[in-house]
Amino acid sequence: MHTTWTYTLGCMVFILVVLDYMLVVLALDPASARFDAVTGLLLIGLVCAVATQIRYCWFLRAGLSGGLPRTAWTMALIIPAVAVWVVGLFSGAHALMWSLPLWLAACLIACLLPHRQRLAVLALALALTLLHPVAYLVLHDQSYAFPEEPGLRMLISYAAMMPLVLLSSLWWWRIVVELDRHRLMAGELAVAQERLRFAADLHDIQGHHLQVIALKSALAERLLTIDVEAARSHIHDSRLIAKQALEETRSLVSGYRGTVLENELENAREVLSAAGARCELTVDPLPENPDVHKALAMAVREATTNILRHSNATLASITLAASADGCRLTVSNNGVTREAVGNQTPGNGLAGLRERIAALGGCLETTIDTEFFELQASVPSIGTAS
Repeated sequence: MHTTWTYTLGCMVFILVVLDYMLVVLALDPASARFDAVTGLLLIGLVCAVATQIRYCWFLRAGLSGGLPRTAWTMALIIPAVAVWVVGLFSGAHALMWSLPLWLAACLIACLLPHRQRLAVLALALALTLLHPVAYLVLHDQSYAFPEEPGLRMLISYAAMMPLVLLSSLWWWRIVVELDRHRLMAGELAVAQERLRFAADLHDIQGHHLQVIALKSALAERLLTIDVEAARSHIHDSRLIAKQALEETRSLVSGYRGTVLENELENAREVLSAAGARCELTVDPLPENPDVHKALAMAVREATTNILRHSNATLASITLAASADGCRLTVSNNGVTREAVGNQTPGNGLAGLRERIAALGGCLETTIDTEFFELQASVPSIGTAS
């Protein structure tokens, strides 16, 4: 997003700078021959108009119809342009070009207004531009013809296309903002789906066992006065079922399921893909050791969380390579943010993961630069699963 806006802003500022540079050059041309008070006022007003136009471009990040900034900024943009328009009526050289600063200012303001108001502002600006030669005719009883200089002709032609240039640039910026918003929504939806999956698994475990416990407890209550041994048997069964439910819940929360590593790898790919990153997944046969399973699954989960929180990744890679010595998990991504590069102090998640892997005789290494982040977890394993 930052890079796209920088490019969009740079293009708009560049075009304005080129047009304003041509204006200043043409304004200085008659000043070299004859410098008077009118020429001095025009140059001062033109410089002020150029400065406020360039600064006003930063407010365009709000996008089409994004709303005007503070009134003071808009007035600072309009007042120098209006002054140049008025004083230009008393200058005989290149008279038509003195209406262009007001036209360019109106183009910038129109981008931030709703559609109907945008058309009204552009129409008003066009009317004021065309009014300039009429007012000049009334004041001097003579008209100025369309300029013969090629430079001024080109300047007027480019200035006439300015609304199209600005509106198309901001239209593209709005598309990028919308795509980024949908990318974030897709990531949030993937997280919500994962939570629903976890809730469904927890419901399956707890719902079944609690229903059986409730049934056996009710039977035991009824049999207490009839058959004490049968009641005792049902109470014993209830205790065993509660213990089994507790163990399965702990297994679910801790990630001790036999397929947890496979699930974490697939979930990581789905979540990263939903967040807008192309994820490449390469997996060798999985290790048999459940401790290695859990450690690698936690590494995948932590790496995926870091990618979502600390990067704008468009490309990610997850590789699980098995060898005779053990397993190596490598997770890498691009789009590392400046904050992540500036703050390379490992967080609590990575610190805890490093301790867990070190307890198995392995090691965890992270590499970060201006473009890529890579996490490598090496864990010795006892055999591999086919």
